[in-house]
Amino acid sequence: KHDAPSAGTEKALHMYIKSTILSLSVLLLTSLSAHSAVVWSDEFDDPKIDTDTWTWDVASHGFGNGQMEYTTSRATNSYIDSGSLILQALQEDYFGKSFTSARLNTQGRFAFKYGTLEARIQLPDTADGLWPAFWMLGNNFPGINWPGCGEIDILESGADAGIQNGTQNELINCAMHFSNA
Repeated sequence: KHDAPSAGTEKALHMYIKSTILSLSVLLLTSLSAHSAVVWSDEFDDPKIDTDTWTWDVASHGFGNGQMEYTTSRATNSYIDSGSLILQALQEDYFGKSFTSARLNTQGRFAFKYGTLEARIQLPDTADGLWPAFWMLGNNFPGINWPGCGEIDILESGADAGIQNGTQNELINCAMHFSNA
């Protein structure tokens, strides 16, 4: 004679089954993405930035979040060194701004719908207000204004709140922005 399982045992069994299914799903998805074909790569092994792929946002308007620099396409602000893309912020007077830096993107040159995104990024000390970021913007921008075009912030570091509480070099911010949010 077998007794019916108790409510606690039945609940534990359901949790075990759900966690097993979730684990197998994650394993399947990660193994699929790990073995997917590379659709684009830039190892920065050429001496100059590939202008067929990369373009510069040259501006001084602060990009909606009060950035204090003038972003340039000058080689002093963005260049390749030993297989690494260097984005260099400099304190200098430049067209009314006290700093210069660079902002590169692939807009209109490369886009993808599905896949795995991977990067090696060395972050600077952000104690003095630097705000390094690695993010994606909808391919329909600027035809559809932000945030309706969508944005995924994979990595942002050095936000004002982190500077205020001393955690700017310890935390990485991630976010998704979309219409009406």
